[in-house]
Amino acid sequence: MYNGNIKDLLGTELPIIQSPMAGVQDSALTIAVSEAGGLGSLPCGMLSIEKMVSEIKLIKEATNKPYNLNFFCHEMPSYDENKQLEWQNELKPYFAELGVKVESLPNSANRTPFNHDVADAIEPFKPEFISFHFGLPNKKLCARIKEWGTKIVSSATTVEEAMWLESNGVDGIIAQGLEAGGHRGMFLSEDISTQVGMSSLVSQIINKVNIPVIAAGGIGDSRGVKAAILLGANAVQIGTAYLLCSEAKTSRLHRLAIKRAKPEHTALTNIFSGRPARGIVNRAMTELGYINSFAPAFPYASIEMTQLRGYNEKLDSDAFSPLWCGQNTSMCKDISARELTLLFMPKI
Repeated sequence: MYNGNIKDLLGTELPIIQSPMAGVQDSALTIAVSEAGGLGSLPCGMLSIEKMVSEIKLIKEATNKPYNLNFFCHEMPSYDENKQLEWQNELKPYFAELGVKVESLPNSANRTPFNHDVADAIEPFKPEFISFHFGLPNKKLCARIKEWGTKIVSSATTVEEAMWLESNGVDGIIAQGLEAGGHRGMFLSEDISTQVGMSSLVSQIINKVNIPVIAAGGIGDSRGVKAAILLGANAVQIGTAYLLCSEAKTSRLHRLAIKRAKPEHTALTNIFSGRPARGIVNRAMTELGYINSFAPAFPYASIEMTQLRGYNEKLDSDAFSPLWCGQNTSMCKDISARELTLLFMPKI
């Protein structure tokens, strides 16, 4: 168990990290949360190097507060043409329904893992904080980041992953509970049955590691923050609650889905990207099955699903959109991210 001051890790006034949410935010949300005293995060996993640098410059121009850059660090699999053809065949009825044809676009899956080219681009900024999803990059890359004076954290979804991360030199662990929206950070196993809720995960991890633990999943208000800290977490990471904030780039269809009668009906699915991720249940998930064995490996399942998404959204339908969302949407508010961040602080 870590007994130090969480400010030594985060460098912020508040023990709050805004969860990086690719596709629904840019630097505007990062800046707002950092300015409010939390740690704003910029998701970089789907950005080109040019766009990444541009967004970092905007952050640096707007605030002198700490910020977090988040990256994927998965092993990029080879493009499997046969597997892709199987997936296209599985989706063919939906393309036929729309009167369009599926296109083979092997280079359109833009989720490049962290590498030396990315490191070259961000080194001049020497970011205070970098978080990873799906484990860690190789030891040389981690050592290079440490040379900048940058703190490294990564997501763990099991006790085993947390212990592995500590043994590989991270400065903190994000304990990602099953309630969390978006992609699971799992990397030592593909077995979804290993995934547990935030409270159980945090309680187990803090008994096994001696570095800061950051609770994530289902936290949406000051009571949730207080509960996580009482469990032993040193800080919290919050994502879903920010989806309706004015600085978020959440689409109109995604916002409507959150606001409708049962946005809490979420599930883990691999059909949008090839990896398990939590989103609001829609037609695609219901009809294709939450976990579909035909889905190609991450990130290649997204190639065809992105096409279906585009066609359907033009018809004002979210039937094939990945509506990433955690289990707790009750605290999503149409207010500024600054206001929301300040509301998270409990009176302990």
